[in-house]
Amino acid sequence: MTLLNSIKSKIVVFSILATLIPSLGLGLLSFRQNEALISETVTRELRTLVSDADHEIELWLDRRMHEVRVSSTSNAVMDGLSAIARPAAKPRAGSGAGSIQALPHYLRSVKEKLDTLQELTVVNPEGRIIASSTQAPVAVKLPQEWSQDALTDGLVVVPPHWDEQYGAATLAVAIPVLSYDNLVLGALVAVLDLSTLQPHLKSATKSPPGNVLLLDADGKVLTSSYEDGKRLVSLESSVFRQLKAHPGESLFFKGMAKREVIGLADTSSELPITILAERDRGEVYDAWVKWRNMFLALVSGLAIVVAAVAFQMGRSIVRPLQKLMAAADRIADGDLEIRLTATRNDELGHLTRVFNEMAGRLRQNHAEIMAANQAMQQQNRVLETLSITDSLTGLYNRSKLDAILSDQLARFRRTQREFTLLMMDIDHFKTLNDTYGHLTGDEVLAAVAQILSQSIRSIDYAARYGGDEFIIILVETSAAQALKTAERICNQVEGMVYNIDGSSIAVTVSIGIVQCQPEDETPIAVLARADMALYEAKRAGRNRAHYGL
Repeated sequence: MTLLNSIKSKIVVFSILATLIPSLGLGLLSFRQNEALISETVTRELRTLVSDADHEIELWLDRRMHEVRVSSTSNAVMDGLSAIARPAAKPRAGSGAGSIQALPHYLRSVKEKLDTLQELTVVNPEGRIIASSTQAPVAVKLPQEWSQDALTDGLVVVPPHWDEQYGAATLAVAIPVLSYDNLVLGALVAVLDLSTLQPHLKSATKSPPGNVLLLDADGKVLTSSYEDGKRLVSLESSVFRQLKAHPGESLFFKGMAKREVIGLADTSSELPITILAERDRGEVYDAWVKWRNMFLALVSGLAIVVAAVAFQMGRSIVRPLQKLMAAADRIADGDLEIRLTATRNDELGHLTRVFNEMAGRLRQNHAEIMAANQAMQQQNRVLETLSITDSLTGLYNRSKLDAILSDQLARFRRTQREFTLLMMDIDHFKTLNDTYGHLTGDEVLAAVAQILSQSIRSIDYAARYGGDEFIIILVETSAAQALKTAERICNQVEGMVYNIDGSSIAVTVSIGIVQCQPEDETPIAVLARADMALYEAKRAGRNRAHYGL
């Protein structure tokens, strides 16, 4: 065996080439770690964007609340609501009915001064509109009782949403209007324009790269730091659910501009909205992707070379092994006639020759085992027959009879399907035995047993109970049918001629018949009743059948 023909040497050569794999794996691991580092950095920057935007929302909302609160404490609002809430009260100088008519003008003037307002509306404590800066004010529902925080800070009564009337994202806040003696007269409701929040979402100089979007409860974009963020767009529902389910965790998804982005979201601490920060994925991973592609191209080239070498080496090893595997499969399926041709002079050739020798021994052993198994099965069949039959009559023996009777009783209790038992013996058999000898007695027993076997169906059972007594079990047979069978047996036995040494012997049988009863709990109970019926048949003159209850 030369060195080049050795499988061991081929494995060594392949192992040397396989050392390239760890170096390539380390390179890929390095790129993976670099990718993870980039992702971690971007995630940290996006969290900063979300946190800064949340802070800006808080400041913006505080300023808007302050502006509305200042307006709510104006004399025009307080006097107008006081005139409605306490019409009988003495009005202050300059207040009264004139204040109510002047209230819409005051609200419109305040709205024109504050560009963040879309609408100002004064409502009474029940929420009924008293005056508004617009012809179609937003309907709001005020709380029945104002909490202490709501009295001092106000509350959001209509969450942020896209308002078709104003063509912008809005939210409505309510500031309570208190009388001079601190009683709630009503509320000043301001509809704020969320688009005025856009310049505050991100600082062009201080904020990390990326953009911020504010989403409502359905994932619609209310406003964003994009220049074209006024468009009403929605995230895919599945993406929005993922972002809500993993707050503060970065995910890849299709962004507002329908391009792949990396983003994360969190809920605002001030408003029921979701703050989403995102950044273009291509921009983040552009340099990394270029280096990765170059590296993969190099790895691919090396892989092609290694694959070509490994293919040739593997072919010389695998093809003989495949033949051995196919041959082993055929042997496993029972085909022991397989033989392989051993043409190689290496380890595989030696293995093929050993395989052929093993297959030959298997064939020889299989033939011996099959012969021994056949002989054993034949012996088992003989033993099984001997274990359940009477050697003289060929009928079932007493042990098998007990098992059959137990099964029939269990079946009767289960299905209520009746069976009938016939117990019989040969009349004056002892005298016959004493007169003609035991051999003649055995011949008579065998002849009677043959009559019994021919008189029953294939589903019925006949057994030798002991001595000259026999038992027949007729399955699903009534007592009337069993009586006919018993009489037929009596006639056949009586009509049979038994010639012994030139003289004829008359043989008759007496039969007791019983049908299974619900109170028959054991085989002994049935046999006892059958024995009593047999006794009655003998007492009545023998050579007859008697049905016992």
